[in-house]
Amino acid sequence: MSSFSGYLKDLKTRIRETDVEAVKKVVAARTGNGASLALIDVREKEEWSEGYIPGANWIPRGFLELRIEDQVPEKSSEVILYCAGGTRSALAARSLAELGYTNVSSMAGGFTAWKRAGLKFDRPFIMTPDQSMRYARHTMLPEVGEAGQIKLLQSRVLCLGAGGLGSPAGLYLAAAGVGTLGFVDDDVVDASNLNRQILHAVDRVGMPKVESAKKTLAGINPDVKVVPHQVRLSSENVMEILGQYDVIVDGVDNFPSRYLLNDAALKLRKPVVHASIYRFEGQLTAFLPGQGPCYRCLYPSPPPPDMAPSCQEAGVLGVLPGVVGVLQATEAIKIVLGIGKSLSGRLIMFDALATKFRELKLRRDPTCPTCGDGVNPDDIQLIDYEQFCNVK
Repeated sequence: MSSFSGYLKDLKTRIRETDVEAVKKVVAARTGNGASLALIDVREKEEWSEGYIPGANWIPRGFLELRIEDQVPEKSSEVILYCAGGTRSALAARSLAELGYTNVSSMAGGFTAWKRAGLKFDRPFIMTPDQSMRYARHTMLPEVGEAGQIKLLQSRVLCLGAGGLGSPAGLYLAAAGVGTLGFVDDDVVDASNLNRQILHAVDRVGMPKVESAKKTLAGINPDVKVVPHQVRLSSENVMEILGQYDVIVDGVDNFPSRYLLNDAALKLRKPVVHASIYRFEGQLTAFLPGQGPCYRCLYPSPPPPDMAPSCQEAGVLGVLPGVVGVLQATEAIKIVLGIGKSLSGRLIMFDALATKFRELKLRRDPTCPTCGDGVNPDDIQLIDYEQFCNVK
């Protein structure tokens, strides 16, 4: 019977090995042009926490065969494996070849050789034991996992409005572990809000809504940093506020703010999860700059004010924003994680009286003044839309 060293020596003649310099070039190429390649770190968690090669995904050696198909479903994809010194990754390369992967290599010298070469490495965000317990139902989902939960904890989501839609969206985004949650609202809590704006309470009537939201969410999840913006969006502040966040959840209740949001989001290339509610009906979609239609494609011009009364004028079923706002939170989480099918190009209509959902297709308008053919988003001029929308 041969020794392990003899076995390993023989194994390395039957697998493909690469070196640090080659992997360095691959990492640079991925950073520059998004080249498709899976770089997999097969070390244990304690080793991974001390640092990893930029762009690498972590699958501990003991779970590699179980999880590799989730991260690399195409077996002809190029896969580079590395460990601390090159032994475990060599064994892993043999195992993946037996699973049918045809383009696998092991990095000789492993992470130790990478560090000795003085190359840059990243340190991961490590969840605390309390966070691991809190988000356990997320991390056991293969589509989320610990890496996805860390993405949420490091993400920044802005809720425009701390009212009917912002309340349920904000509650579930905070509970999900979105690390920074901003709220833009210049209003104060009114008794008439309390049948649907569940961020607020009786003892907070007269309090700014953004402060009430911060107080509620502090009790929901201490991991979340809530940033209050007690202002109304305008052409003067919209770029500064939106620029701080990754995803925008649109719960505003007026057309001027929606058109302004659309323009600024296109300029900043920020995804927007849009929703609106009216009496017993709600609608929901997502606007992803460069990937589908924008708000102006859906509404080239606003309806006359008397044809689009607000909830204050027409009323709204109290539970309706709960349904629609939770769907907004779901879409925002999907965008942060990069999972599922986006609502871009699709408009979801919800009828609460009939308990019925309907889906309509949305198409980008090639003549759209803000996202049409030949339009450079950088050239969009921000204006305050009150006159355009005939609002006094």
